[in-house]
Amino acid sequence: MIKEYQTISEVSGPLMLVKGVQDVGYDELGQIELGNGETRHCRVLEINGDDVLVQLFESSAGMNLDDSKVRFLGHGAQLGVSLDMLGRVFDGMGHSIDGGAEIIPEKMMDINGEPMNPAAREYPSEFIQTGVSAIDGLNTLVRGQKLPIFSGSGLPHADFAAQIARQARVRGTDSNFAVVFAAVGITYEEADFFINDFRKSGSIDRTVMFLNLANDPAVERISTPRMALTAAEYLAFEKNMHVLVIITDITNYCESLREISAARKEVPGRRGYPGYLYTDLATMYERAGKKKGVDGSITMIPIVSMPEDDITHPIPDLTGYITEGQIILSRELYRKGIKPPVNVSPSLSRLKDKGIGEGKTREDHADTMNQLFAAYSRGKDAKELMSILGEAALSETDKIYARFADHFEKRYVNQGYYTNRSIEDTLNIGWELLKDLPRQELKRIHDEYVDKYYYGKNTADEEE
Repeated sequence: MIKEYQTISEVSGPLMLVKGVQDVGYDELGQIELGNGETRHCRVLEINGDDVLVQLFESSAGMNLDDSKVRFLGHGAQLGVSLDMLGRVFDGMGHSIDGGAEIIPEKMMDINGEPMNPAAREYPSEFIQTGVSAIDGLNTLVRGQKLPIFSGSGLPHADFAAQIARQARVRGTDSNFAVVFAAVGITYEEADFFINDFRKSGSIDRTVMFLNLANDPAVERISTPRMALTAAEYLAFEKNMHVLVIITDITNYCESLREISAARKEVPGRRGYPGYLYTDLATMYERAGKKKGVDGSITMIPIVSMPEDDITHPIPDLTGYITEGQIILSRELYRKGIKPPVNVSPSLSRLKDKGIGEGKTREDHADTMNQLFAAYSRGKDAKELMSILGEAALSETDKIYARFADHFEKRYVNQGYYTNRSIEDTLNIGWELLKDLPRQELKRIHDEYVDKYYYGKNTADEEE
């Protein structure tokens, strides 16, 4: 039997104190019934003896403490899951907002998930094609990886996220691939952009969307990515699907965490964020992965907008510790009109070597990747020297590398948001660029690949 309590003693912002409560647990959901019959929702944040501190999902405006009653439901936040979720749009609490019928759940799942046994994890090693050359060719994404995108205010991470969601696939397994897209604290215009973009491209049929708007309560912002990851766990580990989870924007999530922490009067950590920010982020990021003996997997691309473009800010800093690399968007490239403006030099995928090569992408992938990195780096150095000393101070080889850097940005990185390149297209464009360099400069590529792709001849055929 569910007990009701009419012992609300205090309300402060999004927090409410209820006295004399028995048999409740941390994170348990509750309902508040106002005197006029209106129902609002809350969850347990802290228990001290029989005093319970709860967090309100909605505003406390108009709440008369003497007339209001609280009942606790005996469970935490849950999401009803079913394959019918594919193609649907939900709010941050898992309620459908696309005008369709309510989902009839196959089961109810706790949104906090269950920790994945480290011994049961399988090492990520399968290539995921995003159709974006700067990722596929140079910072390859593999199935089960966590690869965040670090952006800045005003940079087009929304367009980039939508492009990846439209184009990403595990080669050869199109029918078994799904995208779970969670938008946290975004504007109505951004939400409208994502929904329309997915519907126009038809990719919404394999997508589950969770949208939390900027004017929604902070507690819903905390729940949205966990709702998305719960849906992903169901699709991946119970329906054996390859699931790509894209969460934008983790910074909005952390701001809500800070807001709640401040309301609880907790001792702040770096820049006012709670000291448990690392742990909290890890509880989300570590839900990605692949289990031994299970065909499904969760690959995660969280998007972090860096305040003031500061990569040492606590949010990108801690994210970098937990995840396996980062893709960094460049304001300089954005000003040049490069789309997407991926800064390949500081970007990194720590697992890229595991997902490339013969049988996965192509045998020349690792060599061409290393050569392109080296050539682009030397070209940028040459351009920097040119800006200081003038072009006359450069050697002929340096001038070639300076031109290579420009061509690399315009042809390889710049592809627009609606061009979907296969890995073969990406590698071939790389070879076309490398042909601008003298043969003796290709020091990082094996001779057999130079013969085959630089000169266009197959040495095996010649031997025959």
